[in-house]
Amino acid sequence: MNRYSYIIILVYAAIEWRKGSEVMKKEKEEIEKCDFICVHEEIVQQVNEKMPEEEKLSCLAEFFKIFGDTTRIKILYVLMCSEMCVCDLAQLLHMTQSAISHQLRVLKQMDLVKNRREGKSIFYSLSDGHIKTILSQGLEHINE
Repeated sequence: MNRYSYIIILVYAAIEWRKGSEVMKKEKEEIEKCDFICVHEEIVQQVNEKMPEEEKLSCLAEFFKIFGDTTRIKILYVLMCSEMCVCDLAQLLHMTQSAISHQLRVLKQMDLVKNRREGKSIFYSLSDGHIKTILSQGLEHINE
């Protein structure tokens, strides 16, 4: 399993957690748990062997923090549809160029977007197909 598989799993987990927290607020039920304590050692060991190192999990958590901001999600979604310059993004999202630039800087630092110069304009796009996959699968999951 590569790092993007773990990312997709964590996106699903985050979405499910969010859905679960909304249900908990509404119903205020206790979470179901085992009636008695019985650790399934074989399963625990198998999963523990597959767990990434703590440092990688920390990096993954930082990666997912980027998806926790609606403005950044909007920018990523727009760039999933088309390459755009800051002026176009600002117009489309009804924001200032400064606000867009700030968010693009954050996205670029996390290697989610890349840019290219064309004359006096700088065009931004998603850095690779994995980002499109993460967004598409997240949306698909929410729409189910």
